[in-house]
Amino acid sequence: MSMVFRAAAVQAEPVWFDADATTDKTVALIREAAAGGAQLVAFPELWIPGYPGFMLTHTQAQTLPYIIAYRQQSIRADGPEVERIREAAQACGIAVAFGFSERAGGTLYMAQMLIDRDGVTKIQRRKLKPTRFERELFGQGDGSDLQVAQTSVGRVGALNCAEHLQSLSKFALASLGEQVHVASWPFPLGDPVLIGDSMGAINQTYAAENGTFVLMSTLVVGPKGLAAFGIGAADQPELYLGGGYARIYGPDMQLKTEKLAATQEGIVYADIDLSWLEAAKYVLDPVGHYSRPDVFTVTINRRRQSAVTQLLDGPDAADPGSAGR
Repeated sequence: MSMVFRAAAVQAEPVWFDADATTDKTVALIREAAAGGAQLVAFPELWIPGYPGFMLTHTQAQTLPYIIAYRQQSIRADGPEVERIREAAQACGIAVAFGFSERAGGTLYMAQMLIDRDGVTKIQRRKLKPTRFERELFGQGDGSDLQVAQTSVGRVGALNCAEHLQSLSKFALASLGEQVHVASWPFPLGDPVLIGDSMGAINQTYAAENGTFVLMSTLVVGPKGLAAFGIGAADQPELYLGGGYARIYGPDMQLKTEKLAATQEGIVYADIDLSWLEAAKYVLDPVGHYSRPDVFTVTINRRRQSAVTQLLDGPDAADPGSAGR
């Protein structure tokens, strides 16, 4: 594996709440990134079918019609939309990381997936704790969702949005030897913490703390987004328009890409040299020479949690279905 590769971060508007059309756009952007020489491309949080911005300006009672429609456009991790993305990744020879609203049983999750250039899924995870109003719509992940995978471009990890403010989540990925980090974000949410420059600073800090390259990808909101959210003139639409802030940062906290306008759709690129991580780890290794395990101990439960645990005994133990026959 080469120590140098080209990475890409997407700043774009989905086809709001239309999973099939957004998948079409995903495939087109994958092809564009590959044509630009990228070997890894990162998409925003909840890219498919888009972030549920209607939760921002509507009461719980008002959101119900939007929620029903949103759930209907959420996708399965093994669904046809993911299969199309897998085929595009393999055909273009590029690793693809993307966020999506995952339907699993009767619950939605804020999911991320990383498919390597051979079409093999290397990361399939869920946001550990949805933020604020997101908890009304999405379930939470567990410790098994703290993942770093060996890929064609190095050891890659991923987190969503405000997970980057959770110190132990960052520490968990550092402990797994993360080299490249996918930071998937929506658009600025009108919050003093989660606005453009603040979001960038959070990812710069992540790059320095964990000694990684960080690919930051964000959504763009245009007039079609406002219409899909049901945001009118009285809802301060200027807080939601634009919001693009795609960046790639190095472990030296320096910006490695051009800056696109907040309302502009596009892809930013950077050439990543993993040998730079030698200098980063020489200065600061949070899980090695710069740690103090005699002072701090961290326990991470990485087991997949299930809502149902079956305890069986007796003649039917080998065949749980037999009791219903």
